[in-house]
This record gives sequence, C-alpha cells and structure tokens, in this order.
Amino acid sequence: MWSSGTAGLVIHLHALFKGRLCCFPKDPLEDVETWGESVDKVLTCKAGQLAFREFLKSEYSEENILFWLACEDYKKTKTVPEMISSANRIYSEFVQTEAPKQINIDCSTRENITKNISQPTLTSFDAAQKLIYSLMARDCYPRFLKSDIYQGLLRRNDSR
Repeated sequence: MWSSGTAGLVIHLHALFKGRLCCFPKDPLEDVETWGESVDKVLTCKAGQLAFREFLKSEYSEENILFWLACEDYKKTKTVPEMISSANRIYSEFVQTEAPKQINIDCSTRENITKNISQPTLTSFDAAQKLIYSLMARDCYPRFLKSDIYQGLLRRNDSR
C-alpha cells in the first residue's frame, strides 16, 4: 500500500490535470514508467516535474528544480526589460549569497553571475543551470527513482 504522502501526490497531480486532459493525448501519469529512463524524461513532463518537485521538497532541495525551471522560462524571454526583471528575480531568489532559495554552486560561478547581473543575457545562468542539472541527475534523480513517491506512482499505473 502507498504512504499517505504518495496517495496525496497522486490526488494532487490528478487535481492539477483535471479538466485539462483534453490537452493531453492521454493521462499525463501514464508516462510514469518512462521517467525511469532519464532525468530528462522527468523534466520534460509536467507531471514528472511536479512529482520530482515533491520529492525534492521532502529532501529539502526543492530550490534545485525551481531554479532549473526558472532558467528554462528565462531563456524564452522576448524583451530586454523582461529579461532584466527576470534575471534580477532569479539572482535575488536563487543565486546571491543568503538568497531565500540559495542554490549550491561554486564560488566562481556565483561570482561570474554577480559580476554580470547588471547586463544580463539569455545565457547568464547557463553555467549555474548546468551545475544544478548535473547535481539533480547525479544525486537526486537516483534517489527519486527509489522513493515512495515514484514507486507509488508506478504501482498506481501497474494496478490499472
């Protein structure tokens, strides 16, 4: 049987997608098995992102996926004022020392971003995003696959 947290996550994921299934060719949770193939499969699927985020939250490292997703959105920025605003938000939320959701990156990467934040480009956070991606892929993702959250979602799919 699932833990109450896993059952709650399944209910939460279904609630998020309720009424929106017409936008998906199938139930978004049907892809759960593919999440075991790579961290990319998790990160490219909205339900996968939500499940991985819940797992990271349980490990007190939710800032990693939040930063990674913020960087993905940032790269889609269309105007300079929007880019400056988004860059400053990402910097103050995740990068600067003592940020509320400070990510774990090396000093030189942090210093490079700090030095260039006054004139951001669409690649301003690429080095930090690669480091965080690597951290998630190497450390967090293998634990996610063994977690009650992922295993519960797999069992839920198997029982259909």
